[in-house]
Amino acid sequence: MNKTKVKTMAECSLMLAIATLLSIVVVYQLPFGGSITLCSMAPLLYVAFHYPLKWSVLTSLAFGLLQVLIAFFPPPAQNLLSFTGVILLDYLLAYGALGIAGLLSRPFGGVKGMLVGGSLSIVGRFLCHFISGIIIWGVYAPEGQSAAQYSLIYNGSFMIGEGILSMAALIAFAKIPLKGKVSL
Repeated sequence: MNKTKVKTMAECSLMLAIATLLSIVVVYQLPFGGSITLCSMAPLLYVAFHYPLKWSVLTSLAFGLLQVLIAFFPPPAQNLLSFTGVILLDYLLAYGALGIAGLLSRPFGGVKGMLVGGSLSIVGRFLCHFISGIIIWGVYAPEGQSAAQYSLIYNGSFMIGEGILSMAALIAFAKIPLKGKVSL
């Protein structure tokens, strides 16, 4: 294994560990999963902006798997299809979407690219939760409210805050010059 690959693996692992630790610091928790954490998406977005697509997607997927182990909320219908749907939509695909932020930022470059790529990947994560909210979690919608409305409100209530905090942290750290690194 060459030196560059080892360095990349080490840095991605470090960002994964930091994201996992930050995910434990919960600012706001919803009853059926979903929370605003202390910028836990920022390290994953950092990886997406600094490493090739395969590394960023793998790091984001690994984070999703860790979240299944650390913070899994079982679905209301206790069957294999519901469990599989929650794991795929709320964990793997949702966090995997963060791994494409760098790809989405390339046409813009710099801080503008970070804002666009980060925001679009966060919207991708939200869409995964939104679809899951309609298909799986919609049974919790209050009477008179559609599953789509419920999912929009429920998932929007934490994703907006989580997205703003993580993007603000990422942009703040992007302004800090790193020795030997090209700043965005």
